[in-house]
Amino acid sequence: MKIGFNEGCNRFCKEHSVLKDLEFCEKYGFDYIDIQSECLDRDLAAGKYTIEQLGEWFQTHHLSMLSYNALKFFNMKQTQEEKDAIMAELDEIIRRCLILDCKMIVVVPSENITVPATRGEIRTDAVTVLKEMLKKVEPHGIKLSIEFCGSPGMSINRFEDAYAIVQAVNSPLLGVTLDQYHFHSMASEWAALEKADGKRIFVWHLNDMEDMPCGAAYNTDEKRLWPGDPRGCLDHKRFADTLKKIGFEGDCCTVEVFRPDYYELTQEENVRTAAEVTRSHVRRYWNQPATSSLS
Repeated sequence: MKIGFNEGCNRFCKEHSVLKDLEFCEKYGFDYIDIQSECLDRDLAAGKYTIEQLGEWFQTHHLSMLSYNALKFFNMKQTQEEKDAIMAELDEIIRRCLILDCKMIVVVPSENITVPATRGEIRTDAVTVLKEMLKKVEPHGIKLSIEFCGSPGMSINRFEDAYAIVQAVNSPLLGVTLDQYHFHSMASEWAALEKADGKRIFVWHLNDMEDMPCGAAYNTDEKRLWPGDPRGCLDHKRFADTLKKIGFEGDCCTVEVFRPDYYELTQEENVRTAAEVTRSHVRRYWNQPATSSLS
């Protein structure tokens, strides 16, 4: 099992930069990085470097880019102008991915939509949009991964809904991002994950969280914890054993937390800590045979 770093962990650390994340991730033994779009956009706008310079960095180092994280709010657009804007954003992300040698784009569903759509209507819309997106990425061999987000206001907020969309589209280039926090925070069904095809899970985001009520307004990303924190409530063994048994082939877990006190660390301290806890997690839960039975 390889390990990855998501820049959500340290995006607000003092004097943060993507290039420094690349260097620190390489230094502390990460295999992959998920570059956060907010971080990249911020640095490019500030003129810290060009996208071409980042591409050149990857050509001479071990670290690889696992995903471009993310194209946000891709679905349930109500006007042609909104739909065109999303496709234009995708075109720009594809351009960047080709320079960065990145073969995965995470797509995030829309939040707080104004149309009172049913789950079925949301699924139908997502299938239509994603099929159009796949036409754009397919010539480049780039995959799309839906990240359902465990918040009441998200249009796709449970694993079973995201997986149903993936099944309906039925493309080898479309899968699901499984974030442990998101899975728990809106009470996604274990039965749905246990019946899923592990090959359709493209990204596994590793984290823990405080034991907050599912769906509570205050159960936010800020309640995430490093995996292994004694305050955590997630069933790490069940996640690992289930992924093993359903045939997860990603061969990587990517640590992703958004905790404000972690942003008080230096950028290097944050990456070093993330590497330590992720490596410890892999040793404890992944490098052992699965023992739990699936229902």
